[in-house]
Amino acid sequence: MKITNEIFQVGGLDFTSGEDAAIYAIHFDGHAAIIDSGCGGCQNRLLKNIKDCGIHLTDIDYLLLTHCHYDHTGGASSFRKASHCKIVAHELDARFLEKGDNEVTAASWYGAVLEPFSVDLELTHSKEIISLGQKEITAYHIPGHSPGSVVYVAESEGQKVLFGQDVHGPIDPRLLSDRTQYQESLRLLLSLNADILCEGHFGIFEGKHHVRDFIGVYMN
Repeated sequence: MKITNEIFQVGGLDFTSGEDAAIYAIHFDGHAAIIDSGCGGCQNRLLKNIKDCGIHLTDIDYLLLTHCHYDHTGGASSFRKASHCKIVAHELDARFLEKGDNEVTAASWYGAVLEPFSVDLELTHSKEIISLGQKEITAYHIPGHSPGSVVYVAESEGQKVLFGQDVHGPIDPRLLSDRTQYQESLRLLLSLNADILCEGHFGIFEGKHHVRDFIGVYMN
């Protein structure tokens, strides 16, 4: 589904599998990044959806993981094998992926086992810039839902697009969630003043007021 001429939804409910969180693609002048990978059970369909958007597998520079949970990362390793991209995640969540922690990643919630995989580029700061061709994607560390949750922001056609997977939470001690950090992160998301929010489970919100309203629902 086209969101802008450069940004697409390529996975998630109605696109790959109901188990998958939403998967998005950014395509800037022959360079692409994929946001999250789903559980990995419908990779052939995901790859077809990406190609149908005019993105070649050789265009994909990065798989940008928003956090370690299985519905966002279960397919990461196999996707890297198919596309030869680099996997990006925050260091605070990368450790759970690299040791295959089935509790913190919530793989056990899906009756699955997360096979350990390496992260190629670990984010370490509160804000980092990732170059994609001649353009940039900004990563913001937003702890709370998980220790190393990240959102990504890209400018497309004059609009600020926020890839804010799992803005809604949940906050659960089994996931090492932190409610205080979560509320602080929500305030950060509001301050970004995005035009479009691409969420992980609740769809796409267009217009600054719709984005603010959705984020505001979860604030104390």
